[in-house]
Amino acid sequence: MARTNGPFTAGEWYHCYNRSIEKRISFEDSQDYQRFLELLYLANDESPLRRGDIGARTFKEVLGIPRGKALVAIGAFCLMPNRFDLVLREVSEGGITTFMRKLGTAYTLYFNARHKRVGNLFLKPFQSSHVPMGRSFQHIVSYIHSNPAMLYEPKWERNHVVDPQFLEERLMAYPYSSLAAHTGAPAPTRAILDAQVLSAARVLPLQKMLQEARQYAADFETP
Repeated sequence: MARTNGPFTAGEWYHCYNRSIEKRISFEDSQDYQRFLELLYLANDESPLRRGDIGARTFKEVLGIPRGKALVAIGAFCLMPNRFDLVLREVSEGGITTFMRKLGTAYTLYFNARHKRVGNLFLKPFQSSHVPMGRSFQHIVSYIHSNPAMLYEPKWERNHVVDPQFLEERLMAYPYSSLAAHTGAPAPTRAILDAQVLSAARVLPLQKMLQEARQYAADFETP
């Protein structure tokens, strides 16, 4: 995959990702994960992000707040304890860079205030790679949705899965990825994702999804 830090081409998909400084935990509990998901929705707006938009609202209520023009289309996402992966398409000029800056800044301010720390939380700049539509696009979606597999089957990337049924159940139930929304489940997080991607989404059998994820990982690591 062609790695890039921008500029980004409108209409093209990119795998955008970042990890925390020193690989520290950046999502301590479900409240942290939920706040980041809320910000995925709220930061995707050309208007300034208002911290008061969240307030005492429920998660579902936050994901129903009306927004202005979107900065990006979000095709898939997955949050892990010390990193996050997104599939983004630029909608407005400079949208990906603006969105990633708003997202990282807002979450870092929240995290530092809650956990009594100072300084950057994520590495700068964020990393990205261009993802052609078609087979490569499906591979990156499979890769992102397979990321939580390492929490349950650490050797899955080496094609060693002890209990496939257990792993499939865990991946489907993982609350911090877009896999459930891609299956058509009535998840609140569907509001975060691009409607056109959801309408064309297809969920592969576990072995096929892991196979595509391994292929993307292999291609991605190739210089």
